[in-house]
Amino acid sequence: AGMEHGSAKAGARPSPARPDLSAEQVSIVVPFYNEDALIEPFYTRLKEAVERLGRPYEIIFVDDGSRDRTFELMERLKVDDPTLRLVKLRWNFGQTAALTAGCELAEGEVIVTMDGDLQHDPADLPQFLAKIDEGWDLVSGYRSERAGDPWLTRRLPSAVANWLMARFSGVKLRDFGTTFKAYRRDVIKNVPLYGDFHRFVPALASVYKIAITELPIK
Repeated sequence: AGMEHGSAKAGARPSPARPDLSAEQVSIVVPFYNEDALIEPFYTRLKEAVERLGRPYEIIFVDDGSRDRTFELMERLKVDDPTLRLVKLRWNFGQTAALTAGCELAEGEVIVTMDGDLQHDPADLPQFLAKIDEGWDLVSGYRSERAGDPWLTRRLPSAVANWLMARFSGVKLRDFGTTFKAYRRDVIKNVPLYGDFHRFVPALASVYKIAITELPIK
C-alpha cells in the first residue's frame, strides 16, 4: 500500500510527513571492491555521522569479491561494533549485485545506499533522512559541482545519459547514476535489480508511482 501514493516525477508532492520517525531503524548499505586503503577512514566518518542521527541504525558492508584485505579489515571492525553486518560475495559480481545482497539483508524501515570509496560524504545522511521524514519515498543525491571530472569523457556522457533517462522515464532527476540514495523499505524491496540496473532504480520505481525527490550532495 505504501507504493501507491505520490508521483514518479522528482519534485512532486510527497505524502504527509510521518509522525515520530525517530524510532525507525536506518540501514546503511555500502558495497566495497578492493578498498582496503579506504575502508577504515570511511568507516570512521560513517560512524561519526550515524551516531549523531539519534535513531537506531545498522551498517551493512558488502565485499564484492575483493582480492585485497578489504574483507579482513571488515571483520576486524566488526569485532567491536555490533551494528556492523557483513556480506561477502564469492566473486566480483558488480555494484548492483552487491547492493542487492546488502538490501536483502537490511532490516531498516529506511535503507540508504552509498559508495565506500569516500566519493560520498556520510555527513550528508541527515539531509536524506529529513526528506524521507517529509514523506518522500525515494531521495536521490546529485553532485551540484563536478569540477574534477573531465568534460569530454565524464561530464558530457553523464549529461547525455541523464537527459535520455529523464526524457524516456518521465522522472526529472539530474543524476540517475549516483549510488547515494535513500529509500522507504517497500520501494527498494519491490524493484528488481540486475546487471547494471542500480542506476535505473528511479525509472523502474516510477512504475509504482512513488514520490521521488533529489538533493545536492558534496
